[in-house]
Amino acid sequence: MSATIIDGKAIAAKVREQIAADVEKMQAEHGIVPGLAAVLVGEDPASAQYVRMKRKACEKAGIASFGHTLPVDASQEEVEALVKQLNDDPKVHGILVQLPLPKHLDEEKILSMISLHKDIDGFHPINIGRLAMKGREPLFIPCTPHGVIVLLEEAGAKLSGAEAVVLGRSNIVGLPAAMLLIHRDATVTVCHSRTKDLPAVCRKADILVAAVGRAEMVKADWVKPGAYVIDVGSNQVEDPSSDKGYRWVGDVDFEEVKEVAGALTPSPGGVGPMTIAMLLKNTLRGAELVVSGRV
Repeated sequence: MSATIIDGKAIAAKVREQIAADVEKMQAEHGIVPGLAAVLVGEDPASAQYVRMKRKACEKAGIASFGHTLPVDASQEEVEALVKQLNDDPKVHGILVQLPLPKHLDEEKILSMISLHKDIDGFHPINIGRLAMKGREPLFIPCTPHGVIVLLEEAGAKLSGAEAVVLGRSNIVGLPAAMLLIHRDATVTVCHSRTKDLPAVCRKADILVAAVGRAEMVKADWVKPGAYVIDVGSNQVEDPSSDKGYRWVGDVDFEEVKEVAGALTPSPGGVGPMTIAMLLKNTLRGAELVVSGRV
């Protein structure tokens, strides 16, 4: 029997509908419109497209959107000065620095300069530190890992006591996803390039999160029958039959794995929409911190 397809677009639409209602209520009751500032350094087409999508999503939710583009050769001092300016701007409740940054910039230093109360990507060392500790709560949770958890919960996955395997240990997805699963009492294994007998490790998983960046790497014989499989990957592969000459696929071989898994996200159309929805949710939270007097 084929897997239940976890519709990220539909779940994200429900989340965004609630955000729009909360934004409208906040404006009516407190006169505050949540504001997101997006910083883009350079003109990478993929990064520029991501920023446009995020700004468009903001407009639909009633969130104010402020775009700031710097040239690819912008200095460390120029980027830091812009972040400081946005930290001080009361109309801005969330700051997004689009990654990756050009190689000459100190990414870690720039991200750590973002105000803890405007860190809607959840990458500030204090937010990540709180996420890594038992009994602590970060102000903001990284958007993609948070989206992964919401998808699992909406699909009916029982996280407490589950065997979970996360493929990939990136700071952006793999590690924070593992920490969120641990917070929900799953037993978590994080896999990487040195993991021995990777397919065998994956086959033990009740919940498998693939975030390794390799096209269709996860095959049917890697998956435990009935498992929940979340595909975070987004990889461009050649496809002569397509008008563009390429198509996008995930880290999971969808056609194979859907015959084994209990529930599975497509890619595209799974985690991607949730990432943007969680970004909007974090921007709203940034404004809520102001309303509550925590800032």
